[in-house]
Amino acid sequence: MVRHTLPLALITVIAFAPPAAHSDDKLVLKSVSVDLPSDDRMFPGGPGSDAANGNCLACHSADMVLNQPAISKTQWREEVEKMRAAYKAPIDAKDVDTIVDYLVRIGGGS
Repeated sequence: MVRHTLPLALITVIAFAPPAAHSDDKLVLKSVSVDLPSDDRMFPGGPGSDAANGNCLACHSADMVLNQPAISKTQWREEVEKMRAAYKAPIDAKDVDTIVDYLVRIGGGS
């Protein structure tokens, strides 16, 4: 009995359901703008700063790097290599040692 009643119930619901309501309201999209603070801060001068400014600032601010806790040279190397491998940062392999040494020098790592 249920097998015969269920299809009949579905047909009844579909037949007597009101047609899909169409809204007279149109979807309006508006452009918005967001003013972000400018961050033209560069890495502090010194040996390796050009390599850091030329490579690291392409993806993130100097503040993001400068506000990291002091980490070891090994950890900085892992970070730079992660940027190259995982995030595809276009850091030339010849610049890695220079950048790592610079970050250790300015970041208080050992």
